[in-house]
Amino acid sequence: MDLVNFRVGEKYIALNILDILVTERYQEDLTTIPTEDKSFLGVKDYVGTPTPVFDLGLIMNNVVTQQMNADLIDVFAKGEREHVQWFNALEDTLTTGVAFSGEKSHHKCQFGAWYDSFTIDDEDFSSLLKRFDEPHKRLHGLADRLIGLKNANQLDEALKLFEVERAGTFVQLKRLFDDAQLQVTESYKPIIVYTTVDGRTPYIGLLVDSVEDSVNIDDGEIKSLSKIMETGFKLNEQTQKMLNGIVKINNKYSLIIDSTAIFDKDD
Repeated sequence: MDLVNFRVGEKYIALNILDILVTERYQEDLTTIPTEDKSFLGVKDYVGTPTPVFDLGLIMNNVVTQQMNADLIDVFAKGEREHVQWFNALEDTLTTGVAFSGEKSHHKCQFGAWYDSFTIDDEDFSSLLKRFDEPHKRLHGLADRLIGLKNANQLDEALKLFEVERAGTFVQLKRLFDDAQLQVTESYKPIIVYTTVDGRTPYIGLLVDSVEDSVNIDDGEIKSLSKIMETGFKLNEQTQKMLNGIVKINNKYSLIIDSTAIFDKDD
């Protein structure tokens, strides 16, 4: 069986290549129609055929990918503000003697707690996240180091080191926060996958985040729904209706779906 693998949020889904008519970049140019189905985005005219388009991210993850991305961008924006305030508080302590109010542990600040627990199955983004580790840890380590110098009557030395770190570690960390927000924004380039039943006309469109790869698999490699549930997958009712099985592609599990089961035919 030939499959095309797609990314949808943190999940991978696969469609039989025979069920795919064509793909195109999503332009947000759909005609909306009132409906209670939140996954329904609207209708797109494809070669004279009005085709309903559904948000597969909402179906698979119970949240649209755009919202997931917006939440992630907010984490980095807040993290940047948090550490600007932290650095300013350290400067106030050195220059005015006011007690330092910032969190000294890089594990316990709000961003640090999120950073330690967050995982993502994206090599490029994971690589960027790893770059936060050293400057973030170094920045928080400045508090005890510089306050210790001040308390040892070495204020001039503490202020000189503070300025060095302002131009180095602090700027580096701020750039990483900006880079992370930019990468999340620019990496989201969703496409519509037009499915087909007869191989000629579109059936429905599915909004996905990206095309991953095309693969050929043996039927024996596909695991059943019962096997999927044993591995700990949590699937909503609509997803279970669509699911034909699960297969391991490039060391990652991908859900094989049947686009004709996205809604009840009686509806």
